[in-house]
Amino acid sequence: MEFLANYGLFLAQAVTIVVAIIVVLVTIVGLSTKSKPENGQLEVTNLSETIEESIDEIQQTILSKDQYKALAKAKKKQKKEDKSKSDTTTHNAYVIDFKGSMDAHEVEGLRREISAAIQVATKEDEVIIRLESPGGVVHGYGLAASQLKRITSREIPLTITVDKVAASGGYMMACIANKIVSAPFAIIGSIGVIAQIPNFNKVLKKNDIDFEQITAGEYKRTLTMFGENSDQDREKFQTEIDEVHTLFKDHVTNNRPQLDIDKVATGETWYGEQAIGLGLVDELLTSDDYLLETHKTKTIYKIKYTVPKTLSEKLGKAASISVENSLFSLWSKMTNWRAF
Repeated sequence: MEFLANYGLFLAQAVTIVVAIIVVLVTIVGLSTKSKPENGQLEVTNLSETIEESIDEIQQTILSKDQYKALAKAKKKQKKEDKSKSDTTTHNAYVIDFKGSMDAHEVEGLRREISAAIQVATKEDEVIIRLESPGGVVHGYGLAASQLKRITSREIPLTITVDKVAASGGYMMACIANKIVSAPFAIIGSIGVIAQIPNFNKVLKKNDIDFEQITAGEYKRTLTMFGENSDQDREKFQTEIDEVHTLFKDHVTNNRPQLDIDKVATGETWYGEQAIGLGLVDELLTSDDYLLETHKTKTIYKIKYTVPKTLSEKLGKAASISVENSLFSLWSKMTNWRAF
């Protein structure tokens, strides 16, 4: 009996501690959510300095002291000569990263970054967007493309680099650029439109469940998830999809008139090495190599708009990464998936 009493006391204490920890965590998350700042801030990083520091660090390691000293002296002399030339003008390149999701909510940060860049960039400078996106909602990526148009409309050279993917809405953005630089195996294209919706009408009928939908306007709603869709509904929906596709094709044609739009606007995707032959991209190069080339003639600055994350967002992100990794691991074990 004494053992059971002690065990019960220990169990009660353990439960109390666990409950207390949970309460503290919930309180912290609640407070962090309430105190979330409305505005972020711009961060500007000199990438040219970072590149030079990397080069200097390697040279210090591989050269003898005398060799490094002589090289440093030569560099100092060269910089002095460059500054003494009255016709020497330093041009800049401004790098912005855009990794787009399905709903393109990243456009808010892009808007602020572009607003900052176009206030200081000149026609002799360059804006470089490192783009990665498989596309998403039409209105979201339409706005993202419009943000990029703010750069070219001011006659500031715009270069888009694609290391992984610029498809559908991603290519809607990329085609705005004066130059598109793609890695050889980046996925390019998908100039098409897709919409899909499940329909549970048969399930509802089978279970004797009625679905009521009241609209005003003949085409306020066409296809629906729960109602019975008619051929007229499908035809109207198809017409709307075709109209969006036409707008997409016109957009690409206006920005890259050299394309055979009927050949590339089939919804297909191509790898960079194929896309360059179709005129979808202009050069095969990774963004890293492009920046190294740009560094030879321009000072490179990276512009990033950041909003501090709350504790709840950090915990949520950590949880989502953990779940994603677990699911991927399980899926890999259950399938015979391979890649090259």
